[in-house]
Amino acid sequence: MKISQLAQITGVSIRSIRHYEKKGLIKVSRLANNYREFDDSVVDLIHTIQLYIGLGLTTDQIKDILYCKYPDNPGMDKKSEYCEELLQLYQTKRKEIIKQRKVLADAQFLLEKQIDFMNENRDHGS
Repeated sequence: MKISQLAQITGVSIRSIRHYEKKGLIKVSRLANNYREFDDSVVDLIHTIQLYIGLGLTTDQIKDILYCKYPDNPGMDKKSEYCEELLQLYQTKRKEIIKQRKVLADAQFLLEKQIDFMNENRDHGS
């Protein structure tokens, strides 16, 4: 499929798709006229990339994750070692997310408490 079709199907901008290609996150073949031709499997891959971006990972971190996730990548002999190192990255990122969720939950609790207080005072003040 062409890049415009891929953008439409995934909801990701053409610019982002080109960026993912440049960073080595997705592979693309070229037609005789040098147009990009994407395989259907790229749709799921782009959704996966978007998920990781939504979690706050960088494209370099995502590339590392994809390297470990897909067994047909080159460099299999060093892959286990490399992916083991990434485990620490994942654990650190998970801890950051857990901490962020706690901060957000605390902020939500305080906001709800303040809203309730203000609503009570508004109702009594009228």
